[in-house]
Amino acid sequence: MWETELFLEAFPILLRQFVEITLVVTVLGSLIAAILGLVWAIAQRELPSWLAKPLGWVLDFIRMTPLPVHLLVIYHGFPGISAMTVGVVVIGIHYSTYMAESYRSGIESIGRGQWEAATALSLPRSRTWRAVIMPQAVRNTLPSLGNWAIAMFKDTPFLIFISVPEMVTAAREFGGKHFTYIEAFTVAGILFLVASYPTAILMRKLEKKLAY
Repeated sequence: MWETELFLEAFPILLRQFVEITLVVTVLGSLIAAILGLVWAIAQRELPSWLAKPLGWVLDFIRMTPLPVHLLVIYHGFPGISAMTVGVVVIGIHYSTYMAESYRSGIESIGRGQWEAATALSLPRSRTWRAVIMPQAVRNTLPSLGNWAIAMFKDTPFLIFISVPEMVTAAREFGGKHFTYIEAFTVAGILFLVASYPTAILMRKLEKKLAY
């Protein structure tokens, strides 16, 4: 039976866990994923094939294996590292492989003529990337990166596998303590919705604004 008092009691508890754990993991994980994803995308294009191919296999392996497996392997393989640090780094690396594909797609959307024009002007390779390719590629990629960040946000409950007390774990513990779960999980669902829905709308508007 629904109890409004428990709903109101659970709200500040879960909101604190949301801000201190879920939000922190999402923001730091997104930064790691965005930076590493760009590094992977450029490396796959610039490295010689004997290095680029193994790198591609590693990225495919990470992308095609479940996030909970990565969390458990790193958490138990490196016991000296805190669970929170493992969570942030593993989520960031896992999603960097998806963001690398988005960056790759954005880079490949740049016309061949622009590469040739940069070569004709004798621009150094680094300047070609910095001044010609990346501004356009990032512009094409931003909405997709935002969608991956939202997906990462919704995957933070997987941190339960390494005992990080994020919001859904706190909701389960609150429900176990009061022998009813619906109120606490409803609060968790509302907080996820309140955080992700405006972000999704913002990404949609950004996509329209950046469209050629």
